[in-house]
Amino acid sequence: MRPRMEIKNMYKTSDLSIAAYLMMKGLVLKNAYREPTGQFMFEFEDPDQKGIALAIEFASSDCAVYDNHVRNLKKILYRN
Repeated sequence: MRPRMEIKNMYKTSDLSIAAYLMMKGLVLKNAYREPTGQFMFEFEDPDQKGIALAIEFASSDCAVYDNHVRNLKKILYRN
């Protein structure tokens, strides 16, 4: 996972789970696209500079626990 960046009242992340969490917390998705490398990027309007704090909050939330369970279940399904 690449580091997330803030750019002039914008918050940018390549992490799908964090992007979904930011939307749940009220940040407005302004752009979603695929980099030439194939990596997905999400850009949020972040006028109050809350993006970093919310991304950190995500790490200790039930949403992160749920996300890890989904990843583990995918590993089980795709291991064969």
